[in-house]
Amino acid sequence: MTLDQLRIFVEVAEREHLTEAARVLNLSPSAVSAAIHILEDRYGVQLFDRVGRRIRLTWAGHVFMDEAKTTLTSAAATELMLAEMGGLKRGSLRLQASQTIASYWLPPLLIQFQLTHPGIEIELTVGNTQSVSQAVMDGVADLGFIEGQINESQLEIDIIGEDRLIVVVAAGHPWVGNRPLKASDLCTTQWIIREAGSGTRSAFESALKNYDIDLSDLDIALTLPTNEAIRSAIESSCYACVMSEFAAKPYIDAGRLRQANFDLGSRFFYILRHKKRYRTKIALAMEAQMQIPKFSSDGKRVSRVE
Repeated sequence: MTLDQLRIFVEVAEREHLTEAARVLNLSPSAVSAAIHILEDRYGVQLFDRVGRRIRLTWAGHVFMDEAKTTLTSAAATELMLAEMGGLKRGSLRLQASQTIASYWLPPLLIQFQLTHPGIEIELTVGNTQSVSQAVMDGVADLGFIEGQINESQLEIDIIGEDRLIVVVAAGHPWVGNRPLKASDLCTTQWIIREAGSGTRSAFESALKNYDIDLSDLDIALTLPTNEAIRSAIESSCYACVMSEFAAKPYIDAGRLRQANFDLGSRFFYILRHKKRYRTKIALAMEAQMQIPKFSSDGKRVSRVE
């Protein structure tokens, strides 16, 4: 049974006249008659009584009429839903992002996208680099955003933004001031660092290698799972930590934290997509609105995607 057969049946049933129904459907009367006969023959049910040149619905025809209209209404609603999804009027977007991106970098972009596409529901889950990457590979997330570098053959990975890592201390720490720190100074204080698997920790480890320092060379007092936990601990201690400039700047501007004078360089933010999974129009629209920057092989920005 097809939707076209149902439409033909409903038009004939409402008019109880083949020719009039054929005119409305822009079909020949013979095509309409054949469609009705196919339904009756296939299911062994008489839907119409033929009385002279007129036709009348049988009891079975009346019952089937209600079901046919319900089915056509549901099909029209389904078609509208698909059309709205294709037109970005309805749908959902599942995102996962590591903490710094989710808390500081991504929200303004989500607000912009929501204003442009108010019918799209956005679901954002916060994790770390490892958990976000796994979510994209498993199909749990349409797009992922991470701070650390990964090497996964299933994923397409592009640079989407840039950030700086800075050394942060409380106001009473000896490193407060403009005195440039030496690499050896990093081993003279205690540290609070992020958990294994976080992008901040991974970037910090990479930056230390530029100074021939291993993370194990540092005196690590605490390992904490969030930027907020580290920020709160640093404010009331004599420890040092590494934070994203995005995350630390409001507290530095407010005088609650201080930035030590040591260059850890820049790091990149990355967007993740699965290479083989279907990429929805909604996900593509999000990428387009982000105007993802393009970088050369040496990490320098060369243009922006419009």
